[in-house]
Amino acid sequence: MTAYASSTGDLTAAPSASEFKSEVELLDADDDGDENKERGNWGSKMDFVLSCLGYAVGLGNVWRFPYLAYRNGGGAFLVPYVIMLAFAGLPLFLLEVAFGQYCSSGPITCWRSVPIMRGIGYGQIFVGAYVAIYYNVIITYTIYYFFASFARVLPWVGCHHDFNTLYCSDLYQVCVDAGGIVTFNGTCVQLSSLSNSELGAYNITKNFGGYNTTGYSDPLEKDRVSASEEYWKYSVLHESPNMNEQNGVVWGLALSLLAAWILIFFCLIKGIKSSGKVVYFTATFPYLVLVILLIRGLTLPGYEKGIKFFVTPDFKQIGNAQVWLDAAVQIFYSLSAASGGLVTLSSYNKFKNDCYFDSLFVAVANCCTSVFAGFVIFSIIGFMAHELGKEVDEVVDAGFGLAFIAYPAAVARMPVPTIWSLLFFFMLLTLGLDSQFTIMENVVTAIVDEFPDQLRKRKVWVMLTASVIGYILGLTCVTTTGPYWVALLDSYGAGFPYLVYALMETVAIAWLYGVKRFVNDVRVMIGDKYVNHPTFFWWPICWCALTPALMTFVLMFNFINWSEPEYNGPFPPWARGIGWMVTLSGIIWIPLNAIWEVYSAPGNIIDRLRVAANPSELWGPALQRFRNEAAEVHKLNGTTMGGRVLLPSTKNQPASRPPNGFNVPEKSVKYNPRPSNGFNVPQDNPYPDNGRTNPGFDSPMA
Repeated sequence: MTAYASSTGDLTAAPSASEFKSEVELLDADDDGDENKERGNWGSKMDFVLSCLGYAVGLGNVWRFPYLAYRNGGGAFLVPYVIMLAFAGLPLFLLEVAFGQYCSSGPITCWRSVPIMRGIGYGQIFVGAYVAIYYNVIITYTIYYFFASFARVLPWVGCHHDFNTLYCSDLYQVCVDAGGIVTFNGTCVQLSSLSNSELGAYNITKNFGGYNTTGYSDPLEKDRVSASEEYWKYSVLHESPNMNEQNGVVWGLALSLLAAWILIFFCLIKGIKSSGKVVYFTATFPYLVLVILLIRGLTLPGYEKGIKFFVTPDFKQIGNAQVWLDAAVQIFYSLSAASGGLVTLSSYNKFKNDCYFDSLFVAVANCCTSVFAGFVIFSIIGFMAHELGKEVDEVVDAGFGLAFIAYPAAVARMPVPTIWSLLFFFMLLTLGLDSQFTIMENVVTAIVDEFPDQLRKRKVWVMLTASVIGYILGLTCVTTTGPYWVALLDSYGAGFPYLVYALMETVAIAWLYGVKRFVNDVRVMIGDKYVNHPTFFWWPICWCALTPALMTFVLMFNFINWSEPEYNGPFPPWARGIGWMVTLSGIIWIPLNAIWEVYSAPGNIIDRLRVAANPSELWGPALQRFRNEAAEVHKLNGTTMGGRVLLPSTKNQPASRPPNGFNVPEKSVKYNPRPSNGFNVPQDNPYPDNGRTNPGFDSPMA
């Protein structure tokens, strides 16, 4: 029973929750539908699992992991990869999913837990906006290729198109097969039209009425590029030779970009209620295609060459620090940690959802998908190397090079290439859409949660506005210099800031909020069965020490070995300046918000720091019944919930209501807008169940 200030100023027993019912809006759960009727919940557990899986399993699983495995020792790369999964990937994934589910809030509002760290959320939204702009451009490329595949002869086959240059690789073989040779200026001439001196210049001799061409070689061999690469650069991108030469919008891509944003908007028009159903297809279809492509790949000649190249371990590479860095970064980005998206997705879970199992399942499934995709891709690459008579390392590529150059070239050599091209690019489209759904939902949810009274019922208009702005800004990325902008945003916008967020998140939750308190938050949701199991102690150890230490190592290694990103050579100075402003705009919010929180708090500097580092009174579960339960669980396990147990009323509030949120005379309490104990409660009578037992900073095990 809690002491409470009566109208006479005496301390009396605090009214029970039922006594407050007329004054406090209790958001009780609806067991037949949404628990939280204001924000909504996933329609089913599977909606959440598939959404998380679709968000985590993205384009990087198909075009980045196989390349990194090849570059860093093949099968031996799995050793640091699995270790980094255990030390960094899984702990971060579980932390974010449990964090979002507990508070049912977006990536900004969730930092009511540690207000001084709210800048992490602001930064995540800025970076999320940058990613949403250029990631949808990548989806645009897949849409363009998908529709281009509806052709009897794929448009990237052959060198007879208007966009082809004299360096197109197929021109040499076509010319030789026709009885000619390619000259130094790139033209194809018949041998019979050349004089003896001209033949000698090309190491060709006449022989018994014919020609001996064994000494002849392609004079342009070093400059040759594949037909698929010329199609990519000169037909799809219309790429300028450098970033300073802007020649307008590529309208074919602009229309594809418009289609991409329309598709995203209508899939998210009802928020998680619509996207949660779309992912049943978009999250599962890629697996079907990968299985089909693997079966097909294993029937092609040369497949064993590619797979052997992929899995053969080179254990000497394990001693290379760069290999461990690549493993850490790949795990980090593959799981989409520290972007705020996992917090957003889990915030729509029902409070008692088994977030522990979901986190482990999705994280492990994501990594298994990367390995499986490696077998698929390298079986096809092995076939391509066999067809070209080259070694696998001469045709393997990463990123755009794999998705839009190497793989299309390999598909063109298969029987019925149109079918395989359609399947591949539709798979890439669904992989991209899943991730883009969460990126956009993350940005919009954060905005709506910050202004719930004004925007929650108008969320569809917020989504429409965000989509329109995203399309307008994305037009920069579909100009002739668009590829440079995509590379710039990807290199400066989505790299370094996420590593900073990961480090700051673990410090904030484990050290400021208190790891023991966070463990008890998890206990409230999933019970003692999991939390008291000896294996669960691995996670607090990671959150407190191992994961932040690893993130610090990765950050320092990146800083020490930093080199300016490039695309077709170095970026011009003005572009690098924009890039650094993009990076700064994602990080600057952390110190700015910290300064503001400390400045706006009352008291001396120590009191201000205590207030800024302690949970606000609204921190905790969104529904009243779970707040009551959380307070009891924390009390039984030696911690406090952090926020006020009883939610203040927000509707029909009389104008004279005192700022403490309850209908008691304001003169009966000594109210301070931000008292030094960090909560809006009477200074001479703090609620024992609210806030910290000790208003100072928690130790990790407090």
